[in-house]
Amino acid sequence: MNIESKKTILNKPAKEVFDFLIDVKNFEKLMPENTSKFEILDSDRFVFALKGMPEIVLKLKEQYPHNKVVLGAASDKLPFTLTAHINEIEDNKCETNLVFEGDFNPMMGMMIKGPITNFIGTLTDNMSKI
Repeated sequence: MNIESKKTILNKPAKEVFDFLIDVKNFEKLMPENTSKFEILDSDRFVFALKGMPEIVLKLKEQYPHNKVVLGAASDKLPFTLTAHINEIEDNKCETNLVFEGDFNPMMGMMIKGPITNFIGTLTDNMSKI
């Protein structure tokens, strides 16, 4: 399953957006309003839950300075990654988008496609407010 958010222009340098995203505690600022739990586990992992959904632990997996940040599920039960792409347009302007990639059976894919699409849409919208 591959879900891609819309591209968003941010009036921030790519380095500033990258630095924001590699600090996992900042993801609390991006979470939807229906977040029922958000807790930092260590410097590169956090757990969150949306109302009515199970808890998910995300771990900072890869970082490519100023261009890409990859978070992934800490558990193998639901294997997926959430990648933030950051493209510098000008000194103080960049374009971002999120890509969710997961390996799910067709039934699970049907159940989570809508909520995941809404979730990454909210994260993208909230990035424009940072």
